[in-house]
Amino acid sequence: MKKVKSTIPVYDICSLSSSDNRNGTIIAEPFAAYLKVHPNLHRAHRHSFYHIVLFTEGKGFHTIDFEQFPVQIGQIYFMAPGQVHSWNFKDDVDGYIINFSGEIFSALVAKGQYLEQFSFFRGIAKESVFKLKGTVLDEAKKIFEHVIKERSQIDGYSQDMIRALLVQLFIAVSRVTPASLPPKAMKQNMLILHNFRKLVDTYYAEKRLPKEYAAMLYITPNHLNALCNDLLGKPAGEVIRDRILLEAKRLLINADQSIQEIAFQLSFTDNSHFTKFFKKYTMLTPEEFRKSAESI
Repeated sequence: MKKVKSTIPVYDICSLSSSDNRNGTIIAEPFAAYLKVHPNLHRAHRHSFYHIVLFTEGKGFHTIDFEQFPVQIGQIYFMAPGQVHSWNFKDDVDGYIINFSGEIFSALVAKGQYLEQFSFFRGIAKESVFKLKGTVLDEAKKIFEHVIKERSQIDGYSQDMIRALLVQLFIAVSRVTPASLPPKAMKQNMLILHNFRKLVDTYYAEKRLPKEYAAMLYITPNHLNALCNDLLGKPAGEVIRDRILLEAKRLLINADQSIQEIAFQLSFTDNSHFTKFFKKYTMLTPEEFRKSAESI
């Protein structure tokens, strides 16, 4: 089968930095100014860094991993590396944007995978978009403005101040989103679910059965299914299936690969098996989805 060229770019933080950026690990700007410099970013794209936007003006919608959200004043969204998103704005839009490399925390926080404790950085679109109000919105605006100011500083304290401000933002938002709890504060079932999702994110291409994950979590398959049904409203098998479908969609619009190569990468026995699986849950063949995604 003939390969198709990649239909979607992948950006690293350096490719979006302005020439005067003294800190190559972070971008922080008013959103309207950022859009003027990067007008091409309204099309679907991915990036290798973390990305946060707070809207203060404008209308339209944006899409994260094929989930569409209306733009609202006070809305904040968080994205982890690798997610796909695009913008479609109807009016002049403004707010704040922060892009940062996960590396900026490695020198400050000894605890591994620090950002993972915040639910909005787990790569699940529906859990990464919030509308802030009142004092939390005011606090978030001040933090964004402070980060923008610190980015232009040249002294030796600037990066540490930015790290501290970002942690302050994450905690402020987490306090109004109960799903974001530090692992020690999580109830037992929430902690099991968190660990199950982490395992699925790692092994989705090779482990398809709930019993395989249940064994790694030292619980029974029935317990895992009951837990997922109770907390997510769907069984464990559907969580696994949804992750496979998400990766299939990402590969179909982003990778320079044939359908057959994608099927092999996702551990399907052949192209036909992959096509039947994909069409069963999306109502489109992989080829049809790839064509439809060109307009994203």
